[in-house]
Amino acid sequence: MSVEIRDIAPGLWLWRQPHWEWREGDDWEPEVSSFVVESQGDTVLLDPLAPHPSARNVWSRLDAAPPTAIVILKADHVRDIDPFVHWYGATAYGPWRFERGDAPRTELTPVLPGDHLPGGLRALYDGRGLGETPVYLPEQRALVFADGMMAPGGLLRVYWSPILEQATLPALHAMLDLPFEYVLVSHGQPVHGRADFEAALEREPWSRPTGA
Repeated sequence: MSVEIRDIAPGLWLWRQPHWEWREGDDWEPEVSSFVVESQGDTVLLDPLAPHPSARNVWSRLDAAPPTAIVILKADHVRDIDPFVHWYGATAYGPWRFERGDAPRTELTPVLPGDHLPGGLRALYDGRGLGETPVYLPEQRALVFADGMMAPGGLLRVYWSPILEQATLPALHAMLDLPFEYVLVSHGQPVHGRADFEAALEREPWSRPTGA
């Protein structure tokens, strides 16, 4: 079994595969992306979803540069952190609280906005009450989101929140102060540019409830 691999920039790549929990009617597309960045002597996994054991194209690449750290951007993305920590002995970073039943066995070093992470990565505030902590990759000039931005049908959009106008959009606009070139998202088309991000801030958010 081969899983899609895509190189984005030097030291930055992704693998993409269907998520086994996806069901018809879900407001996200079945394929999700996991990201790998090599920076300042570290190899960091971002929100990894383990591919099938037969996906040797992914596993051989990970084995060639074993992960030294794993960063989870959102509580419900802890999914496969335990096996990755077990296989590679990587240090783990992520949310400081979880929904009932979602907590991994691995003890994570909490990540808060402004924190500096392995590889020189920086945690950002996205105006959602710490439900998600996007990261900035300075060497690759990239922003990485869990679910706060999605690209259903290939179009980059901000995921709706009840504090969209008051907090989320101002926080996202503040990210324009960073010199990024890429925007990476887990759901939908995974790789976008700065102009796509700017356009997303002006268009209708994704998954706005009826009447909201």
